[in-house]
Amino acid sequence: QEPESQEASRFRLAADRIPEVPFGLSTSPDVLSHYGAVANTVKLFRRVDNARRDLDLNNKDIDAEKITRFVRMNELRLVTEYNPVTAVGVMQSSSQLHLLLLTDKKSSKHPERMSNYRAAAELFKDKILFILVDSNLQSNERIVSYFRLKKSQLPALAIFHAPDEEQDVLTLDEVSVERIQDFCNRFLQ
Repeated sequence: QEPESQEASRFRLAADRIPEVPFGLSTSPDVLSHYGAVANTVKLFRRVDNARRDLDLNNKDIDAEKITRFVRMNELRLVTEYNPVTAVGVMQSSSQLHLLLLTDKKSSKHPERMSNYRAAAELFKDKILFILVDSNLQSNERIVSYFRLKKSQLPALAIFHAPDEEQDVLTLDEVSVERIQDFCNRFLQ
């Protein structure tokens, strides 16, 4: 309610730490009512699954660091990179279908792969959660092995239906929008 309050200054500080995430601050009763916000609440809107997450700022021990962590843990983008921080948001996603691109981010082909992966993600927005898994991270080795893959078989796509754990894997020479689209459509059928 107070744009110059301590909570608002903590919010602004967190916003400065995450410039790639759009932040907004409102004291308008109409805006607060429209979004179902109560005073001193951070509302996070996830475009990828249209879910919302709330953080109550009335707790005095919530500082800019905790707000930043809350956003990092719960934000989901068109393509979300899987790591220990984003794992919480991925697991809490309302999306039942996850498509993982298991790849080496250090590869010279990585920028092209990501461009095609993002383009394909646009086609399946609200249907499939697109996740990037960097095979170079030691913490991601168990994900690669879960899908019975070896690093030598990457890049690969792995699609996973959470409720029944149904899955499919496709190793790729080239990550193209068409291959991703065909793979997803086959699984959806």
